[in-house]
Amino acid sequence: MAVKTGLDVFLENPSAWTRGERLGLLCNPASVDSKLVHARHRITHVLPGRLTALYSPQHGFFAEKQDNMIESDHDTDPATGLPVFSLYGETRIPTPAMFDPIDTLVVDLQDVGTRVYTFIYTLSYCMEAAHKMGKRVIVLDRPNPIGGQMEGNLLTPDCQSFVGRYPIPMRHGLTIGELAILFNTTFGIQCELDVVPLQGWNRSMMFRQTGLPWVAPSPNMPTPETAMVYPGQVIWEGTQVSEGRGTTQPFEFFGAPFITPEVLLEQLNVELLSGVILRPIAFEPTSNKWNGKVCKGCQIHVTDTALYQPYALSLALYQAIFQLYKDDFAYKLPPYEYEYERLPMDLILGDIKLRQALENQIPVSVVAKAWAADLSGYKAETKKVFLYGDA
Repeated sequence: MAVKTGLDVFLENPSAWTRGERLGLLCNPASVDSKLVHARHRITHVLPGRLTALYSPQHGFFAEKQDNMIESDHDTDPATGLPVFSLYGETRIPTPAMFDPIDTLVVDLQDVGTRVYTFIYTLSYCMEAAHKMGKRVIVLDRPNPIGGQMEGNLLTPDCQSFVGRYPIPMRHGLTIGELAILFNTTFGIQCELDVVPLQGWNRSMMFRQTGLPWVAPSPNMPTPETAMVYPGQVIWEGTQVSEGRGTTQPFEFFGAPFITPEVLLEQLNVELLSGVILRPIAFEPTSNKWNGKVCKGCQIHVTDTALYQPYALSLALYQAIFQLYKDDFAYKLPPYEYEYERLPMDLILGDIKLRQALENQIPVSVVAKAWAADLSGYKAETKKVFLYGDA
């Protein structure tokens, strides 16, 4: 039996969740039902006249904006005539004027299970604004496409940004509905919140097992396989190593003109290659870093999702490249996601000391032991918000 999303469950009996209110919808192209019909059309059909405003996260209402810090403007949806308020433009925090047309905000966004994906912080800002303005929030839950496993260090306060607001690990292991509950309770937002749960999902499921269609939630997240490698491969955004943007397989590819992949692979601890094959490749990005230049690196082929450690593997790759190519390697400089002073790599990793430890060639296995106690505490805390049992 295919999994039912929160949207499909909501549409079966919308009156159980709404009270005659004016509704807003935070959405993007991935906000579709099991037949690929967009949520705004379904809600308009089952609740005529009740949907009064639309809201869009990073990358725009149609997910047309390719990269970080490419803003989208407010607009009008040509299909419904409704206003579209951008939450990644002149502001990332809803203003009273933006929330004036609604009583309740319905959120239908596909998260990808990684701390730095900004949709979850757009949700958090909306929840905070709803609390201040006396609005309600309903989150229509969707699967975590990479399951319920958790990995990585918890974000430290000095690395808070729009790619990390709360002390959660890189691979957070929750659905967006569970995250909303965590934000609301553990992190103290305290808005009026309802979550419409999934049906038929469990924490061991990868997205391909759900029977649901995949629509890219952002331009460089074309497949569930991209989401699987993203918790590790996103770190290249903090460097001049290409994360594969400008190719057909972003995040699965990584490389740079100065890398010799065979030499790089010799540096890796074989234990970190469990569940994965790194295949040496050459590629030429058509945009972004190294545009038009041949990069050498690897493609990540995941063979066993239960064994693969995306974050640990990519940290080891970063450490090896930093050591092997000291004269060529460089960090990306600010700005990055509206931060103009702090090093982007620190914001992505979520802990300055982690970067320093890796630069000093402290093994990833040792670094992981250092974050183990915090991660264990996070796992215990998040069990309080589980809607689908344990992994």
